[in-house]
Amino acid sequence: MRRSTISTRTTDRHADPDEASTNQIDPLVPRPIDLPATLPLDEPLDPEVGDIAKVFAAPDDPADWPAWRAALARWRAEAHARLRYDGAIYDRAATAWTRSCYSVALIWLWDERLYDRAAGRFDVAGFLAKTRDHGGFDGVVLWHAYPVIGIDDRNQFDFYHDVPGLRDLVAEFQSLGIRIFLDYNPWDTGTRRAPHDDATELALLASELGTDGMFLDTMKEGDSRLVSALLDNRPPQVLEGESRLPNARIVDHQLSWAQWFADSTAPGVQRARWFERRHMTHQTRRWNRDHSDELQSAFMNGTGMLVWDTVFGVWVGWNERDKATLRRMLRVQRVLTTLFVHGEWTPLADASDEAIAAGVYASRFADPSGLTLWTLVNRGDTDFTGDALTATTDGTAWFDLTSGARLGHGTSAPPVTVPARGVAAVLALAGQEPAWLPGLLTAAAADPGAADTTFPARTAARVRPPATSGRPRGVTVRVEGGPRTLPMTYRRRETGSYQGAPYVEEWKPLPPRLHDPRRELLAVTLAEVAVAALEVTAEEFAEFAAATGYRPACENRWSPGTGDGPATMVDLADARAYAAWAGGRLPTEFEWQVAAGSPGFRRATPLVWNWTESEHTDGVTRFVMLKGGSDHESTGSDWYVDGGPRDPSFSLKFLLPGLGLDRSPSIGFRVAWDIR
Repeated sequence: MRRSTISTRTTDRHADPDEASTNQIDPLVPRPIDLPATLPLDEPLDPEVGDIAKVFAAPDDPADWPAWRAALARWRAEAHARLRYDGAIYDRAATAWTRSCYSVALIWLWDERLYDRAAGRFDVAGFLAKTRDHGGFDGVVLWHAYPVIGIDDRNQFDFYHDVPGLRDLVAEFQSLGIRIFLDYNPWDTGTRRAPHDDATELALLASELGTDGMFLDTMKEGDSRLVSALLDNRPPQVLEGESRLPNARIVDHQLSWAQWFADSTAPGVQRARWFERRHMTHQTRRWNRDHSDELQSAFMNGTGMLVWDTVFGVWVGWNERDKATLRRMLRVQRVLTTLFVHGEWTPLADASDEAIAAGVYASRFADPSGLTLWTLVNRGDTDFTGDALTATTDGTAWFDLTSGARLGHGTSAPPVTVPARGVAAVLALAGQEPAWLPGLLTAAAADPGAADTTFPARTAARVRPPATSGRPRGVTVRVEGGPRTLPMTYRRRETGSYQGAPYVEEWKPLPPRLHDPRRELLAVTLAEVAVAALEVTAEEFAEFAAATGYRPACENRWSPGTGDGPATMVDLADARAYAAWAGGRLPTEFEWQVAAGSPGFRRATPLVWNWTESEHTDGVTRFVMLKGGSDHESTGSDWYVDGGPRDPSFSLKFLLPGLGLDRSPSIGFRVAWDIR
């Protein structure tokens, strides 16, 4: 493959305007950087604007749309010539799949729909069954380290390398036609250093696991070392930059995840897609409960969606209407990829005055064989039924591909229904029906769609421990039972706290609204308990294991050690097993907090976080509140888990990995006993 003559530069992340502080901006409206760019109709556009625009806004007046389309064509020709663009990477057969990779799911590796914690294994079939109502995925990002990285010295590569059976998981997805992306965290500079530079480590990891691509977290573009290492890897890896991938990097990044793209009233054109028709973007606004804007923009541009229904432990599930819209889109896009990529694309064409007045817009995709497709979107809150298109043809059969209806033959486009805040696709066909058409119509007719926009809320339920059976051992601290009001302090991360999302329908939250210290007052009722004054030691845990023959179901990373320091490298189940042997249980986070404020409560050295009986699950994410802090603290990025000594009121929401990855040298435990 011939390399482009465009120079590759290292991204200056510190000067990135997308990461600017948002404290003076209304979080419910787009930031200036998110707004669509205005493309002049009769003069050149400054490349400093045009080469990084998210969306080119459509003019408000439909009379200006022909001039706008002409300006779009001039802009693309000028940008291609100025950058000496050749697009050779898109000719590679090995990675041509990117142009039809419409729907990608961003999944925490330990999502309980994918990882069966009770069985201790991954369940691809179960995951796909539980997410089938999204229309199926073309790709999956196995997000792995954040938000637990920093709990100890493990680096981002360790959080992949240490997962037993990960290669098999990747292969199983791929056997079903689903491409697998890994996640690269360039900000991970404060953990232990890997033997090679990041680019080499990523290439080795991709070869080891046989993956297909790399999601660049917080990076619009990879630097020259990263690009070369991944594109020339075996198997070759595609790169997906975050947000506004510049024109200069479309040459070697075949995809981009388009976060927080605001659109114009009449749908605009995604700059990256217009610049290179084979480039795939995946739109997302992670905190949204209404995804209709992103879906409509994607459909009008022939591009894809990033389905992200659990943001680092916070459930932000899609409503039934938006899932139905996505299914409608995907059925059309997957069979007509060639048309969307190579057909003649005419943005904002052929919508009737009646339709435009109702907020219904259309784009046209046509090929020389006599096949013409109109993608339609309805910006309004009521269904539109009527003459949406003004197009006329000779001897044409008409079809509604999203409802599965045959609309008959005629020279004029027949009436069609475009659902409120939804989409429709009208096909005009001159000649023989393609082989894929009957199946698509049948599938579309069998899917009635949905109009329900109710948020599918989930509640994280506390896992209740059994009552204790023994008497307290050793020195303990007594916690009086009864109602209390306790302060809870934490750092506001994307993980949220116990319930709900920390941000709803917001544009990009950044400091100081992200990573800021928070304090809440919680009303709790405590049982009367005795909490061990000190953590269980490694020597005590070894005594337990010897006396009982205890071995965990998964021994990966199980290494409790010896000596009088705290027992670490034990997971929650290990700690519970010891506590039950001692006739007790783990203290809840509230019992731990009250005990920690009492005389006699001690912390062993080295200082380690303590497991508590604060395990919660909402059926997708399982987490535990850790208490106490640790001597270990990963520095250099706010994305790391909190470390260092912590006040008793401080709680760390720790998302539970599986297969032993939750075992850490920074986490120990102590025991509590119910007092009857």
